[in-house]
Amino acid sequence: MPRRLAATLVATALTAGPAVLLGAVPAHATGDHGPARGTADAVVLRTGVNVGLLNKTLDVPLNVALNEVHAPASASKTALTVKLDGIDHGRPFSVLRADAATARATADRRKAEGYANVVRAKVHLPGLPLLSLIEVQQVTAKAVCEAGTRPRAESNVLGSVRVLGKKVTLTAGGTTDVKVPGVGRVRLDLSKKNVTSKGAAATALDLNVSLNPLKLNVADVQGRVTLAKATCTTPRGKAPEQGGSGGTSGGQTSGGSSGGQTGGGTEPAGGKDPEVTGSGPRTQNLAETGGSSATPYLAGGAALLLAAGAGSMVFARKRRSAAPQGGRG
Repeated sequence: MPRRLAATLVATALTAGPAVLLGAVPAHATGDHGPARGTADAVVLRTGVNVGLLNKTLDVPLNVALNEVHAPASASKTALTVKLDGIDHGRPFSVLRADAATARATADRRKAEGYANVVRAKVHLPGLPLLSLIEVQQVTAKAVCEAGTRPRAESNVLGSVRVLGKKVTLTAGGTTDVKVPGVGRVRLDLSKKNVTSKGAAATALDLNVSLNPLKLNVADVQGRVTLAKATCTTPRGKAPEQGGSGGTSGGQTSGGSSGGQTGGGTEPAGGKDPEVTGSGPRTQNLAETGGSSATPYLAGGAALLLAAGAGSMVFARKRRSAAPQGGRG
């Protein structure tokens, strides 16, 4: 029995020891495995409008986009023409015409950027064939997200702006209401920006439309029109440290043009910095050290098992050497 017990202990120790050692594999990283690509989008014009018809009890949707791109891509169309059933006998009408209309989006593991630019543009909606919804000289929107820095959002409106044929004065970051009797009402938001620790969005002009033109079989037009918008998300990487010099303020305009309204920078109303979450330095990645907090315990357990196996072998040898002597006595 003692010999069998010793042999069992030896076999158990020699079998369990390597198994424990094999179980102590290096730990895998629990965080991000290196930076991933950011994302970027840009669009020159987007409409989300419902057109009510005089002779029908339904709305015809006008949901169109011009030069809408997702990174990596670019587009430079300058005109958008659509057809809507039940309006002007189904003939096409021009939603936008511009001298230049460009959208560009780029993204990689270091930086993501969206950019939209429109020059000398007119936007039309159904029921107003001769009166443009808005006319602009130039509008731009730009969003930049770079790993390790705070995202930035910039939007500019340069030159004069006309809404429903009326010249309007816009306030950076504010709202302007335009009412035209017999036509309708447009609420115009200039230079809308949203910046967080993970992304940014910039819109040059955002229009909430409520029109009752009563022309071309159109009873009313309700919805939203966006002119020049850009967005981005930051590639995964080190977050910007709190209290750093992230973001810029002020109203820089492209080309140094004067006489226009600008909305550059990323300072929100009130002068407070946008909230940045998770800005502290990251802890060391476990994959970089090649082990985990459980490794010392696994190694210690394996050493004890090996020691037990060695002791069992010595005990068994002593028992075998002592057995003949006991027999002679």
